[in-house]
Amino acid sequence: MASLAEIPTGRAVTVVGVDGSRAFRRRLLEMGLVPGVTVRIVTVAPLGDPLQVEVRGGQWSIRRTEAAQIAVDEPAR
Repeated sequence: MASLAEIPTGRAVTVVGVDGSRAFRRRLLEMGLVPGVTVRIVTVAPLGDPLQVEVRGGQWSIRRTEAAQIAVDEPAR
């Protein structure tokens, strides 16, 4: 398993779990980032932070340190 922060741009992966504080996990779960959902890195800012991700048809930005707390599994099918 890898973290979302390690995934190259354009690759789709499946979320396995979310680590971190309770408030952080709850915020992501409320936005639809739950285990089993497909996530794709759309772009990375010029200095490497934040990442723009696509989840369930929506796009949002997430810091690389936060993305490192999201465990993902290689290519989503």
